[in-house]
Amino acid sequence: FNAEHEAQALRKAMKGLGTDEDAIIDILTKLNVSQRQQVLITYKSSIGRDLIDDLKSELSGNFERVIVAMMTPTSMYDVHELRRAVKGAGTDEGCLIEILASRTNEEIRRINENYKCQYGCTLEEDIVSDTSSLFRRVLVSLATGNRDEGTYVDESLAQQDAQCLYEAGEKKWGTDEVQFMAILCTRNRYHLLRVFDVYRGIANKDITDSIKSEMSGDVEDALLAVVKCLRNKSAYFAERLYKSMKGLGTDDNTLIRVMVSRSEIDMLDIRREFRTMYGKSLHSFIKGDCSGDYRKVLLRLCGG
Repeated sequence: FNAEHEAQALRKAMKGLGTDEDAIIDILTKLNVSQRQQVLITYKSSIGRDLIDDLKSELSGNFERVIVAMMTPTSMYDVHELRRAVKGAGTDEGCLIEILASRTNEEIRRINENYKCQYGCTLEEDIVSDTSSLFRRVLVSLATGNRDEGTYVDESLAQQDAQCLYEAGEKKWGTDEVQFMAILCTRNRYHLLRVFDVYRGIANKDITDSIKSEMSGDVEDALLAVVKCLRNKSAYFAERLYKSMKGLGTDDNTLIRVMVSRSEIDMLDIRREFRTMYGKSLHSFIKGDCSGDYRKVLLRLCGG
């Protein structure tokens, strides 16, 4: 890897008449996110121009959005997406849920730090001013990044938690959502997987079915996302991708965010889950749903 070489190649692809989009795709998709950051710095020091500004002036539409997303450090990209979710027209609840339910404590800690630096207010303040009631409480809880990340399973506590969930939902008239939130947003993953097993025995149904029948709207979506991420994060993202493309129109925000943010983390697993769940490859789905340079770069991120 030679940052100077890549920076010059990018400049060449954008200089003069017309833009060599294929060259830009080739260069940027073969680099990882930290290499792209080095190219960004080298571009400025050796060419004296801002690479992101150059890319923005040469590219457009969703293709531009993917490329700029790829050039953004991982945590900052999450920060920008969260900000867009609360500050754009209306609230993008799906984006808030997806990021906050799937990131680790460490990732959330970095998001909070960068958010404050970038916007001068905390992520929590923006969530509070933009959402309401129980949904707000679930997001605030997730945004503290305070989940137990140990592996210890306390069997008697697992029994107690499962009973608690049953009594907060299926067993009573009305639902005590706060109990669900308290357990689902703080316990460690291994403990909760055990809780879900015990719960099935007590309630005779899966925890996800109970959440669906007991709750609605954004709170339901948020708690389901938490459960899905605990069980199988790659399957959760496969479902997000599927839903972003199926039916009329494409949810480009979600498609771009998941493809870029997971490309170096678990894209192979996501592809495998996608094929298992939907009987078609993610590659063929993107191919059928997108076009032009936008499609080219997404297929590169997808790999295979």
